[in-house]
Amino acid sequence: MKIFGMNVFNDSVMRERLPKNMYKSLKNTIENGLPLEPSVAEVVASAMKDWAIEKGATHYTHWFQPLTGLTAEKHDSFIAPTSDGRVIMEFSGKELIKGEPDASSFPNGGIRSTFEARGYTAWDCTSPAFLREEGVNIVLCIPTAFCAYTGEALDNKTPLLRSMEALSKQAVRILRLFGDEETTRVSSTVGPEQEYFLIDNAYYEKRMDLVLTGRTLFGARPPKGQEMEDQYFGSINERVSAFMHEVNVEAWKLGIAAKTQHKEVAPGQYEIAPIFSVTNVATDHNQLIMDILKKVANRHGLVCLLHEKPFAGVNGSGKHNNWALGTNTGKNLLDPGRTPHENAQFLTFLCAVLKAVDEHADLLRASAANSGNDHRLGANEAPPAIISVFLGDQLSDILAQLQNGGLTRSKSESRMNIGVSTLPVLRKDSTDRNRTSPFAFTGNKFEFRMVPSSLSIAGPNIVLNSIVAEALCHMADRLEQAEDFNADLKKLLKEIAVKHSRIVFDGNNYSDEWVEEAERRRLPNICSTVDAIPAWITEKAVTLFVKHGVLSRTELHSRYEILLEQYNKIINIEAQTMLTMVKRQIMPAGLKMIQSLAAGISAVKAVSSAPVSVQEGLLNRVSSIVVAVDESLRALEGKAKEALAMDDVFAQGVFYRDEVFTAMNALRVAVDQLEELVDKEYWPLPSYADMLFKL
Repeated sequence: MKIFGMNVFNDSVMRERLPKNMYKSLKNTIENGLPLEPSVAEVVASAMKDWAIEKGATHYTHWFQPLTGLTAEKHDSFIAPTSDGRVIMEFSGKELIKGEPDASSFPNGGIRSTFEARGYTAWDCTSPAFLREEGVNIVLCIPTAFCAYTGEALDNKTPLLRSMEALSKQAVRILRLFGDEETTRVSSTVGPEQEYFLIDNAYYEKRMDLVLTGRTLFGARPPKGQEMEDQYFGSINERVSAFMHEVNVEAWKLGIAAKTQHKEVAPGQYEIAPIFSVTNVATDHNQLIMDILKKVANRHGLVCLLHEKPFAGVNGSGKHNNWALGTNTGKNLLDPGRTPHENAQFLTFLCAVLKAVDEHADLLRASAANSGNDHRLGANEAPPAIISVFLGDQLSDILAQLQNGGLTRSKSESRMNIGVSTLPVLRKDSTDRNRTSPFAFTGNKFEFRMVPSSLSIAGPNIVLNSIVAEALCHMADRLEQAEDFNADLKKLLKEIAVKHSRIVFDGNNYSDEWVEEAERRRLPNICSTVDAIPAWITEKAVTLFVKHGVLSRTELHSRYEILLEQYNKIINIEAQTMLTMVKRQIMPAGLKMIQSLAAGISAVKAVSSAPVSVQEGLLNRVSSIVVAVDESLRALEGKAKEALAMDDVFAQGVFYRDEVFTAMNALRVAVDQLEELVDKEYWPLPSYADMLFKL
């Protein structure tokens, strides 16, 4: 395909445009983590500039990922004035490798004061530069890390790259014990499935809640939702198909291997999934995918909603983080092979993951926490807040054998005869899938299903990489001292299987019985974002991240502050939006309905003795609900003011969750009841039926 990667300064472009020695030096930096030579940066900058200008670019930007969850960019032109009043196009190695954005205007959790503004962006040469087409404007985007003047990370990319190095270091230690002298680097790879909703822009513009918060704060349930189960994998209409085609083209131009697209379970919900790539590149690509979805939707008169629960009563959106481990020699370390009971290396890495997830379930849960996910987790489309691991019949059987001290068998795959002579006999996998599990083994990878749709996948993968690195480190420390490697490995795997089998659950994670069973197993059940965030600053977490050089104590505390502040601000914005909508739209609509009913009753009584009990009954119901709306409005107003007066960020978060959010729900119940009674002529908001089914 000619368009694939056409806007990427990828390996083939570098091989073509760079001198051989410079290309080789840059590849050594990318593949083996060697320091980047300044002379190489100068040559790369010149080649990158020439390539970009030939493609029509006039500006470049250091593209980075601050702790807003979004991306950031400041555009600079290539032009430089000359003494004769003209300009030339320049781009130096210094400009390539270093930028200086304002570090005090982004979330920093107290690391920087407002007057301490200097920050730095640093070129991530492991993630290729690319061109962004914004109408007639074309910009060269250089993926970069972002840090404060004092050196602390103020972004997602920096700790992600650190975690990848930590994981590689410990994984290579394990491989050396198995006699692998060829592998020099192990990388985590990710294939993130992105769910989203589409609605018509005309409806979006009439919903202040969608515009300001990304979700509907009010909305009575329509007569039909998803109960017919006829949305999933359904045929895609022409308008959405045209949108998806353009999304694919834009993604392919940027080298994003968008592979799968389909309707999701809820009406108006869809999914796009790429082929696996190295985690930092996959993270960049997912940020680009979210941006592409929104921009292309606008071109088609649509709006893409990435909130985890834009509509109550139907499935919300997540982001399934498919995580695996690969060597630079091309091996998947989580591939069990045909006889996994005989694959000691695979079992070692499997046990490392089980140990990691069990010991740091709170961190994994915290990495997937945001206010939107609080609406989603535990519903029919999402796992519960309890972290557990699904292994399936084959690996669960092997784990049981490990606990008993011996490995003798692997359940093998079988054949499935469907019973129709013209249909092929299918190979049946050795285990089923479990869509209710938050962390499921799916053949040769783990699928972390808890990640919210609007969140950067950097956070979950920082945690995954770091906790698995720690587990591998513990195992390597012990095995490197072994006098009899095979005997000590067998003993170690048995210990891990016995101690950490509590994290394995292959049943229905939605059931009440599992909640009770998880409590008996002493697995944490962290139901809200406010309860999850403190996991970032426990001594256990600080020790883990500092030991492996991923995050410092200061950086962890800054993230704790930022996450709580973001949660509190989001709930406050939602509360204020509800108050504004009720005062300016909902109450006037209810009062118009009351006035219309009263006028109608008076008109009938003036000319007829016909009964008006129906009209009077409706008038009384509408009036009583309007009173309830007003009372709930005043209650929420009071709670919101009380919350804003609080100083302690955690106590404020608890108050928003327990008091403000409860008052918001009460107001929503009253307003949704009113919507069901008020004439459509008066109701100011597009209904759920309009938004979900009219596209």
